[in-house]
Amino acid sequence: MTPQLAPGALAVSRKVLRALIALNFVMGLLILVLLVASLVAKTWVMQALGVPDDAEHAALFPGMRLIMVFGIIAAPITHAALSRLRTIVETVRAGDPFVSENASRLTTIAWAVLALELLHVVIAGIARSVSTATTPLDITWDFSVSRWLAVLLLFVLARVFETGARMRADLEGTV
Repeated sequence: MTPQLAPGALAVSRKVLRALIALNFVMGLLILVLLVASLVAKTWVMQALGVPDDAEHAALFPGMRLIMVFGIIAAPITHAALSRLRTIVETVRAGDPFVSENASRLTTIAWAVLALELLHVVIAGIARSVSTATTPLDITWDFSVSRWLAVLLLFVLARVFETGARMRADLEGTV
């Protein structure tokens, strides 16, 4: 069975997801390189980032390193969400989206999005605590109903897929 709805959109989705997965890998790698460089050549990296090396900014650089660590942690979490979404798109493309595996994939995506939002809160807190008046870190967090609603919707959608897969299995068993 082939999907009847927008096969072009599925093809575009697949390409976009592949590109996002690759971009996420590159970003995680670049953050790791920056972290290692900050440990090997602290003065050079501080100058390149425009951070003065004085007592007033002593907490700024360790805070920036901690933010880099959380950025590195975010990369595999993002990969988990994107790769599972790509697999769901493949099942839709194959015409069989209501499988129990997709319910599990959606649950994993929901947890990943929740984790990323919590990381965002932590990173913004670190930035706020180490910023100075002369060298502020421009990383903020504002409450967004949309992001938290997306997390809830993903958990609900996972349950819908789980129920749909179970109903489908029951129906196939009675035929």
